[in-house]
Amino acid sequence: MLDFRLDEEYEALRKTVEEFAREEVAPVIGGFYEREEFPYEIVAKMGRMGLFGLPFPEEYGGMGGDYFALCLVLEELARVDSSVAITLEAGVSLGAMPLYRFGSAAQKDEWLPKLVAGESLGAFGLTEPGGGSDAGALTTSARIDGDSWVLNGTKAFITNSGTDITGLVTVAAVTGRRDNGKPEISAILVPAGTEGFSVSRKYSKVGWNASDTRELSFQDCRVPLENLVGERGRGYAQFLQTLDEGRVAIAALSVGLAQGCVDECLKYVHEREAFGHKIGSYQAIQFKIADMEARTHVARLAYYQAASKMLRGEPFKREAAIAKLVSSETAMDNAREATQIFGGYGFMNEYPVGRFYRDAKILEIGEGTSEVQRILIARDLGL
Repeated sequence: MLDFRLDEEYEALRKTVEEFAREEVAPVIGGFYEREEFPYEIVAKMGRMGLFGLPFPEEYGGMGGDYFALCLVLEELARVDSSVAITLEAGVSLGAMPLYRFGSAAQKDEWLPKLVAGESLGAFGLTEPGGGSDAGALTTSARIDGDSWVLNGTKAFITNSGTDITGLVTVAAVTGRRDNGKPEISAILVPAGTEGFSVSRKYSKVGWNASDTRELSFQDCRVPLENLVGERGRGYAQFLQTLDEGRVAIAALSVGLAQGCVDECLKYVHEREAFGHKIGSYQAIQFKIADMEARTHVARLAYYQAASKMLRGEPFKREAAIAKLVSSETAMDNAREATQIFGGYGFMNEYPVGRFYRDAKILEIGEGTSEVQRILIARDLGL
């Protein structure tokens, strides 16, 4: 029979992070959010807890866990705040994981220990100003000049790319043309501070205000040839695999936000009175929260199944797309309903649901829009 209960190790991890989120993150994150300030000390604490090293082997300083453990952590963090959760998600699945999956031994030895410890953050340079969903329409280029790659181009909406502890960006670039005229795309590691690599000021964002997101520019940026990550011409395939895994992680984060909406509403409806009664006694409110809980439950099962197939080494692209689609839309629906239940207070940033509402929309866009997820699902069905 199927058993969806977490084993003792997973449950202990979940409880530890739940406590950390409630006691360490929740009391202070609102201030960081309002100031649009990156929470360095919180990130450092997560590093000391080993959260950035969860799915990596002990030889690099990791915890020797798996991707599902990371997903559980993301869910618990996002129940309180998505900025902190996305910093961890991007740092692990987009920053460190491509190096672990495809990097050379020398690249792993140099970079992974710092990334796994949370002492340094990695970023994932795929999206460009003129192309989001059409990731294959890259204009950033890299040519060989002597013993160097020379990069030129611009990347947009890149998480963790401009913090004081950012160490590197793995950049997708066109490195040539195939016989059929299509671009040859490769992944190239660019260390922070490299001459010709510049980082813009932080975006003024609707949500995720305590996370770091910037535009990157490469102007005759030179890095050694050995900074190629994986095989030349395989960069696009590598990035697609990275995104499949990342979608499961984003699904978990979305479930956390959705559950956080339920949590906050359950507290509020037992405190708020209207027309002489606690508003939780009204069936209209009860039905809203029941629907929120049902959506969250289904979304959680979807990402559990996707993660399960991933860990077994089975194809999981469709399940990842389903999980990402269902959970991100659940997060948006729950945030909208939570804001409605809170009324005017739900529109105030001092209340978590106000932040949840601002943070939810990007979950339907980042790491593949809802429309792209539907394309992937339909394609897998043979349509």
